[in-house]
Amino acid sequence: MVAQIKTAQIKTNQPKTNQNQTNPHQSNQTKTNPTVTNLPKTTSLVTPIKSNVQVFIAPHRNLYTDIIAQGLRIAGQGTQVLLVQLFQAGINQGLSNPRRLVENLEWLRCDAQRDLSNPEIELTDEEKTAVLELWDYAKVVIKAGNAGLVVLDEANLLVARSLITEEELLNVLETRSPKVNIILTGVAMPESIADYADQVTHRRH
Repeated sequence: MVAQIKTAQIKTNQPKTNQNQTNPHQSNQTKTNPTVTNLPKTTSLVTPIKSNVQVFIAPHRNLYTDIIAQGLRIAGQGTQVLLVQLFQAGINQGLSNPRRLVENLEWLRCDAQRDLSNPEIELTDEEKTAVLELWDYAKVVIKAGNAGLVVLDEANLLVARSLITEEELLNVLETRSPKVNIILTGVAMPESIADYADQVTHRRH
């Protein structure tokens, strides 16, 4: 997906000075060009259109292959892609150990020893820190426009597990760089996030 930029140009009519016109009463005086001040300048207004926010809601936790394929395609075109699986854990994972499927695609998973998406478990302080470390990194990338596509897998759990507020998640989307497209996935999604998204896809399987 490529965000389009529309350019509108404002044209102003500047007063013209007739340098050949002479004053019959001042024919013997040296002719000078009048100085015109405070003329309006021609202005080019560029209004960037925000890039897309997509939400995928599905009953399973699987990161669907078409989302991964989209990331691979965009990375292959030379655009940076960030894929963050906030609650998918693994040994030697985390912010300091990113995985790269291809050049330009950074894949991060949480540095934890168990499945953090299970609603029946209580997250330890260390596990909360590990998740929020990835979230804070993703926020910086989204704000600065350091990637053309950011995928936040199971982003709904950030709110459901009371790690951040719904308002914070919405604010990150609203204040994102216009260069960044965002995909959010989850088994559900807060209403305000779904309402804000450009596209919401519900999958049955």
